[in-house]
Amino acid sequence: MMHKGLLEFHEYVKDLSESDIVMQMDDYIQHGDITTLEHVIAVSYTAFILAGKWNADVRTTVRAAMLHDLYLYDWHIKDPKTRPPLTHGFTHPAKAVENAKKYFEPGEKELKIIRSHMWPLTIFHIPTSKEALIVTLADKYCATNETLGIYDNSRFRKKIKAYLIYIKKRRAAQNKKNIKPGN
Repeated sequence: MMHKGLLEFHEYVKDLSESDIVMQMDDYIQHGDITTLEHVIAVSYTAFILAGKWNADVRTTVRAAMLHDLYLYDWHIKDPKTRPPLTHGFTHPAKAVENAKKYFEPGEKELKIIRSHMWPLTIFHIPTSKEALIVTLADKYCATNETLGIYDNSRFRKKIKAYLIYIKKRRAAQNKKNIKPGN
């Protein structure tokens, strides 16, 4: 059984979290042994909690957080032909915006949130809304905890892992329904 808060959270992001494109983030490592998919879910769920407490637009906040790292490449591989070393932190928000527009239909506010989530590193892309500030803070909080190993054995990670199992089971069940007999 999944935590009540996660079920409510899922209602905002189920189309994203169960999509083939977002699921591709599970193929890339973000920090340590944490995939980009697990990271965006942790950030999005943290943003969900903060948005509720700070009277922000919860839907916009959590959906932007789910797409904030939709860059779909391994940022640990430094290939001078495709991008100079050490630029990922500066460039991936623009790539995430590009992919969000390509695969989904985010609103302008969601795009601005995605674009500004690396502030202050991306100095000219300042969070201009409460929702953008929430995603920026949630991302910094989660990334710090992941990098320092604080997240590794936490109860919070167990919740996020439970959600990952939930969405993967839902996808498997949906895929099974879509397979016709004899195929």
